[in-house]
Amino acid sequence: NEDPWERIRTLKRYFKKTPMSMLLRGQNLVGYRNYADDVAKAFVDRAAANGIDIFRVFDALNDFRNFETVVPVIKKCGKHFQGSICYSMTEQRMGGDVYNLEYYVSKAKELEKMGADSICIKDMAGMHAPYDAYALVKALKEAVSVPVHLHSHFTSGMASMTHLKAIEAGVDIVGTCMSPYAYRTSHPAIEPLVITLLGTNRDTGFDIKLLAEIDEILEKDILPKYRHLLNDRRVSIISANVLLHQTPGGMISNLVNQLREMDALDKIDQIYAELPRVRKELGQVPLVTPTSQIIGTQTVNNVLFDDENERYKMITGQVKDLCYGLYGKTPVPINPDLQKKALKGYSRGEMPITCRPAKVLEPELEKAKEDVKGLAVDLEDVLIYALYPVTGKRFLKWKYDKEEPPAEVKPRTMADVKAEQDLIKKAIAGKLVEKPGKGVPSKGEGLRRFNVFVDDEYFEVEVEEEGGSSVVRHVQQMPVSVPITVAQPLPAVPAGTSAPIAAVAPPPPKPPIPKAPAPVKKSASASMAQGDGTPLSAPMPGMIISYKKGIGDAVKKGETIVILEAMKMENALPSPAGGIIKSINFSTGDSVAKGDVLCIIE
Repeated sequence: NEDPWERIRTLKRYFKKTPMSMLLRGQNLVGYRNYADDVAKAFVDRAAANGIDIFRVFDALNDFRNFETVVPVIKKCGKHFQGSICYSMTEQRMGGDVYNLEYYVSKAKELEKMGADSICIKDMAGMHAPYDAYALVKALKEAVSVPVHLHSHFTSGMASMTHLKAIEAGVDIVGTCMSPYAYRTSHPAIEPLVITLLGTNRDTGFDIKLLAEIDEILEKDILPKYRHLLNDRRVSIISANVLLHQTPGGMISNLVNQLREMDALDKIDQIYAELPRVRKELGQVPLVTPTSQIIGTQTVNNVLFDDENERYKMITGQVKDLCYGLYGKTPVPINPDLQKKALKGYSRGEMPITCRPAKVLEPELEKAKEDVKGLAVDLEDVLIYALYPVTGKRFLKWKYDKEEPPAEVKPRTMADVKAEQDLIKKAIAGKLVEKPGKGVPSKGEGLRRFNVFVDDEYFEVEVEEEGGSSVVRHVQQMPVSVPITVAQPLPAVPAGTSAPIAAVAPPPPKPPIPKAPAPVKKSASASMAQGDGTPLSAPMPGMIISYKKGIGDAVKKGETIVILEAMKMENALPSPAGGIIKSINFSTGDSVAKGDVLCIIE
């Protein structure tokens, strides 16, 4: 719940000497699609005005036509244009028909001709082997005159070795980070590199004692608030599998989170097996944002929804855009049968384009201004909405006190962290059960027995009420697979008997407890789907982007009713039957769980 523009301005006030850099996804900017030229120009101009000095510009397909709008604005603002090449492979090492040495050298020369002030090799999956890095850096230093930057992630465990070989070959810059943030799917730590190069002709000049002091501040005062975001389901800090499935760290995190929300984490191996197949059929694209999300989400859809008779049963909107050419030219042609299937009924046409993608996009800025008129106060607000129409508009309402931000977007404090840690300590010590303040009365005749489930814990609880009528304030529907038995009602307890007590009996063997779905804004009961028409249920957790139909509208079977965003990709959900929309159970921007009934068709 932070204003991204104010964040830049705040940081810039503290960074007196160090230049600020940002990652700019070409015509994608910081979103997941190509934006119109007017939005792209305005965004770069405002980013530069607010304090960005270095624009690391990349395109997920290495199609540099997507740089043609943003680069002139960067240059006009007097900022540094770092042209990036996404490093990818089809083999276990650099080479093959697509991603070979000649490919990367030709791309570097192309960037230098565009006016790049430096060139970055962006190894987002950590697949760059040390000796391949040596060969590539050597070739680039001979082919171009601008500085060469190597950016590599530690996912596979090779990045530290890759850095050293690149340094031997003459690389000008390598990407590292402070050790508390390092390794796993992040970058190699800077501290070991500083000592490794100490006293050599590539000595970094960093003060290792000062770095250690900064590490302590991060460990004690900053990182505890974000520890819950650490993906530590594996003991190992590297993933050797990345050398097989070539999946970047951010993509792995997205896949794991999505599967966990869908209670399908057991299918991760099937995902890894399907992923290279999907990637090949969609043009052997580099796996970097946004193509990594596009390929990853489609892979999840294939594993969860395909059957032996049909593949690609649920194609995301972004895959359709990719097949149409809205992201640019893929390194190799897309499978023609898949392309034909994806573009059947596509709103822009069934014949893919070959021009620069943004040429077919209508200007968006004026419409965005009109859409948030009365809410946005300046161009920066308008750009937030233009980039993220649903979440951006919601944020603007929070920013200007039109809506109260939900608790989950409020920042965690160290006090919150301490309270959680104290709770964990009590739980480990068995001190969470508080003793009653007075003696426990004897059991009466009005005891009722209930099964109680707390997360994965199962308890058998006996409850005795004080007297009078029972009042049920809320009933949480349990999963159908969980057997629930409630004792038959007993005669009312005479007034004046003992106060309510809850006696926890030793639990019997635990039955399997399904994971509860993630909390949502409101719940559409499964009973709504029974006897009242045909339900359209959410096949996965996500956020409602829009309803394409309203109550009372006629729909045909297969016609799109809802656009559901999952893993940052849009899924068009078709009507399961023809008829009339009887009810719509959610609103735009609502979060939904898998199985929630989105609407009823009668």
